Amino acid sequence: MCGIFGIAVAEDYPTSAKQLERSIRGLFRLSESRGKEAAGLAIVRKDVIATFKAPVSASHMLASLDYQELIHNYIPLSSNGSNNCCPQVIIGHSRLVTNGLQTHHDNNQPVIANDIVAIHNGIIVNDELIWKKFPDLERQYEVDTEIIPTLLGWFLKKDVDIVQAAQKTFDNIEGATSTAVVFGELDHLLLATNNGSLYVMEYPGQVLVFASEAYILQQFKKQAANLLPKSVMPHTYQIRPGKGELVSLGNLKTLHFDLQVEDALQSATPMARSEISRSIHNIKPTGLGADKTAGLTLVTEVIIPQEVLDRVQYDHSPIDNLRRCTHCVLPETMTYIEFDEDGVCNYCHNYKKTTSLGMDALEALAEPYRSKDGSPDCLVCVSGGRDSTYGLHFVKTVLGMNPIAYTYDWGMVTDLARRNISRICGKLGVEHILVSADINKKRKNIQRNVNAWLRNPELGMVPLFMVGDKQYFYYGMKLQEQLGINLGFISGNRYEQTYFKSGFAGVMELTSTGKSGEWRSYNMPATRKLRILWYYVRQILQNPAYINPSLKDTIQGFYSAYVLNHNFKWLYDYIPWDEQEIMSTLRAEYDWEIANDTDTTWRIGDGTAAFYNYIYYTIAGLSEHDTFFSNMVREGMLTREEALEKVRTHNQPRYESIKWYCDVNGLDFEKTVQTINAADKLYDV
Repeated sequence: MCGIFGIAVAEDYPTSAKQLERSIRGLFRLSESRGKEAAGLAIVRKDVIATFKAPVSASHMLASLDYQELIHNYIPLSSNGSNNCCPQVIIGHSRLVTNGLQTHHDNNQPVIANDIVAIHNGIIVNDELIWKKFPDLERQYEVDTEIIPTLLGWFLKKDVDIVQAAQKTFDNIEGATSTAVVFGELDHLLLATNNGSLYVMEYPGQVLVFASEAYILQQFKKQAANLLPKSVMPHTYQIRPGKGELVSLGNLKTLHFDLQVEDALQSATPMARSEISRSIHNIKPTGLGADKTAGLTLVTEVIIPQEVLDRVQYDHSPIDNLRRCTHCVLPETMTYIEFDEDGVCNYCHNYKKTTSLGMDALEALAEPYRSKDGSPDCLVCVSGGRDSTYGLHFVKTVLGMNPIAYTYDWGMVTDLARRNISRICGKLGVEHILVSADINKKRKNIQRNVNAWLRNPELGMVPLFMVGDKQYFYYGMKLQEQLGINLGFISGNRYEQTYFKSGFAGVMELTSTGKSGEWRSYNMPATRKLRILWYYVRQILQNPAYINPSLKDTIQGFYSAYVLNHNFKWLYDYIPWDEQEIMSTLRAEYDWEIANDTDTTWRIGDGTAAFYNYIYYTIAGLSEHDTFFSNMVREGMLTREEALEKVRTHNQPRYESIKWYCDVNGLDFEKTVQTINAADKLYDV
């Protein structure tokens, strides 16, 4: 999820402060796409470790006076490769906030505990249990990363070596974890990962560079020609899942080892401890304040006072009186709906049952791309929802491929979704590449567009709230190109087809053939895409509040969704979608987490779903659940009575999730919900 990186130079390697500083800038900028909410670094010299971190993006930090002063003091211009002032290693971190507010200095990385400095990519999902398991450990911060240096220090005090301490630490950790660690009293750099999100470019005995992605190292090599040796070719490799390495600072000799406690070392003996002792300077920023982080809110617990809940409650009972199709459960407020003399709707008459292409076709598709050496051979888009999480499980364990998991985080991927992604990637040992948008900007765009919509609630404009996530197509295809991977999977299923979102924009979708891929609205004819675009243009002109800085993002999202030629394969076009199989597997194999404010497991990783479904349900008397369960009835997967009960249950307002959405996007929860409640309805109240 976050980006970690670093560079180590041998004691006798000729370099300059300028080259080192330029190199770390390059690594920061290349890693910034993995997290823009905070940044930090540690400069390790023979006499001191200086740490610095700030609640801003790497770009903002690099431009700050605080950073300039840090470089001046700890990488002095007079330094060279043979004196104590030249850093032995510099490690850096570009953070996507998961646990612990980034506005609290100590929650950002590097994290210091027991004179150990650690940076971490991933989420440790059982950190609370670890603190309880080891009651002697003293917790200081909120961030999950703290458990790494704390456990390492605790085990080292038990007179074990660094390798054994790392093994025991990872033996207690659940969730995807890649880490780099430096020590105040040990002259080593520790690199370790349980999911493979760690790559190394090594010039033996001279320079070692590591990063969270191979692509970052490839680009860094092009940019850092003045620093890197020219006489030798580097050895670039992935630290594979469940592996670690210990780098001796000074000569950069490397010991490779397994993280499994019972596994033997790949080297005869572990490296001995050194007698070195460094002071640790934890330097706090002075000129980078909270004004840089406006709108960046991590909400871990949502509490709605009863008096507020009473004021936003709305009587949805008139929806129960709507006429519904006698075969499915679609109500009369569904866009373009018609009923025959038997009360059966035109959506049922036009529906074509899904025909899976089958496992044989999937195997034939995958075969040309299979790697022979265990290297990554496909990309799997993972949102943290049930379908995509199971899709990753299936591609890895059933199809037997070596996937890289990819997530586009635009600020509405919930903490629950992030934890579930970390669970499965950690357990399967799957590398996870997260592309982080400028979340502050994305959330501000949502705020602008929701406020504009509240001035004139128009159902056809609701998808504008979600347009910011559509660039996941663009970045997914770009990532495939960077990785040299030509096979990508998306795990959406056909039953999610809604029709009403484009219907409220004046476009009728009733031409699904049932063939692979043609059910996606992104594949509608160009004339209909143009009609949707024209609808948006008219609405924006009629409501000038939509003319705001979010327009560029809206255009990019529309392009990614409707214009860009997608090359992903839809996994559930090949295999049956079975909710019971999906959930039983996820719960049993990965302890998959579910939401506490709903009985459904659908879209609980999507921070927008509760909000927009409340709008549709309150104003139109239907939501995605009505179309989803109607499609399942048509497939024979549910009876109409079962679907009706599920619609009643799953359409219940998820006020906690709605408040989370309002809070992180800077919206007034009470005012927003009351405005929705007061909007004109498509049914009698």
